[in-house]
Amino acid sequence: MWVLYAFGSALFAGITSILAKCGIKKTDSHVATVLRTIVVLIFSWLMVFIVHSQNQISTISINTWIFLILSGFATGSSWLCYFKALQLGDVNKVVPIDKSSIILTIVLAFIFLKEDMTLLKWMCVILIGAGTYLMIDQKESSTTTHHKSWLIYALLSAVFASLTSLLGKVGMQNIDSNLGTAIRTVVVLIMSWVVVFVVGKQHAIKEIDRHELLFICLSGIATGLSWLCYYKALQEGLASIVVPIDKLSIVVTIIFSYVVFHEKLNKKSLIGFLILVGGTLLMLL
Repeated sequence: MWVLYAFGSALFAGITSILAKCGIKKTDSHVATVLRTIVVLIFSWLMVFIVHSQNQISTISINTWIFLILSGFATGSSWLCYFKALQLGDVNKVVPIDKSSIILTIVLAFIFLKEDMTLLKWMCVILIGAGTYLMIDQKESSTTTHHKSWLIYALLSAVFASLTSLLGKVGMQNIDSNLGTAIRTVVVLIMSWVVVFVVGKQHAIKEIDRHELLFICLSGIATGLSWLCYYKALQEGLASIVVPIDKLSIVVTIIFSYVVFHEKLNKKSLIGFLILVGGTLLMLL
């Protein structure tokens, strides 16, 4: 059953990227992160009360609290970097880098969680890395020519996303995944607001275009659904399997980026895309 949750996570995560890109054309990415997080927070706590897991709060151990909070900080950092990268760069270049966090996640799961790594899985890691490189090693588009910093933000997003998975796996072991997700979202929201005030963008909230606000909210709902599926899968399954399935969201994102933003893959990046997806699918064997 956890495999189905993992695929559900991939579907909603793929939709999230497209909706978010639509919502940050003019809106500051930090402000958009805050608004999305509010939506996710409401959605996640609603799920907590639906499944009646709120009573578990008093039984959460100190160790679990620590890992949930750390996971929340890692998530917040990943989001802030990811949506800044999306605002500056093309979807079909930012997303592959973010999804490459699978490589670091698998390695860390092998080292710290003692999850088995076969020769096939190591080969898959190499394929995923090669595919990612081919997808981003292409001539700069007009969107990214003047904003090459998108690459740094995308790489940081991948690193923090990897830490999120590992910390979340440990933090979700002894509590309901819905409650764990809700607690982590509180941390993300606090962190996001701090960043907004630090960069002095709090006044920009009143100036958001209504259409972009709609897309930001829809992105938050998609994120909430993705999170609930993802951490339910992590709680019941292996991190080294759940994470690769979740990263298949790139298929959804690439398709929609072509339909919505008319972002096309050249021959080299298309080959990279196929190699990346192939390596991810082989990881499931």
